[in-house]
Amino acid sequence: MRGTLVLQRIALAVGVTAVVGAAVLYGSRIQTTTEVKSPAIQETADALPPASLVTVVTAAAADAPPVPDAPPVPDAPPALVTPASMAGDSDMQVLRSRGLTLPVQGEVSARLSDTYTQARAAGAPHEALDIMAARGTPVLAVEDGQVAKLFLSKPGGITIYQFDPGSQYAYYYAHLDRYADGVREGSYLRKGQIIAYVGSTGNASPDAPHLHFAVFKVGPEKQWWRGTPLNPYLLWRDPKP
Repeated sequence: MRGTLVLQRIALAVGVTAVVGAAVLYGSRIQTTTEVKSPAIQETADALPPASLVTVVTAAAADAPPVPDAPPVPDAPPALVTPASMAGDSDMQVLRSRGLTLPVQGEVSARLSDTYTQARAAGAPHEALDIMAARGTPVLAVEDGQVAKLFLSKPGGITIYQFDPGSQYAYYYAHLDRYADGVREGSYLRKGQIIAYVGSTGNASPDAPHLHFAVFKVGPEKQWWRGTPLNPYLLWRDPKP
């Protein structure tokens, strides 16, 4: 009987130990299962760039150079930037029908010389009309139209680009001594209005002041510095035989 009681106590102790061990083991598995998820969460966090890197990238983007503007307008008169082709006779007829004013005060058409095809610097065609006059002689607007640009260039010196009323043609006045009072970009000129004075600025000889006058048909872009040239001499004179 005493031996049986001892065996029962031993069995009871073993059973308790097994239950406790199982509980401990189960708890550790729960803990292990819970901890296994942490690295996955950490990996997700590690996949995102650190805040400092985002700040650096944003700052770099802010410091990036701006998109460059359109190329600057060439520092040259229309004769050096226009295409070689001539405008049609229909354009000349349209302009002749308007009775354009000669751009130099006191000048008459009989004294004009056709300088359109003469060669100039580096053999470039002149594509303009030179009207010789004393320095300071008033320069007149050939017809109504807006001042498209007041421009200072090395070859042309002090210049004016004027559109005709429909912005189909542009008139170019160069080698000016100065502008007339009140002439501004965007100003609307009237036919015969004094807009400037004859000079020799740019590459003109100081001993030969004159007005360099050109006219060209502008394209759909309405670029004041570019177009298809017309011979200004033919606006007031018939072609030479």
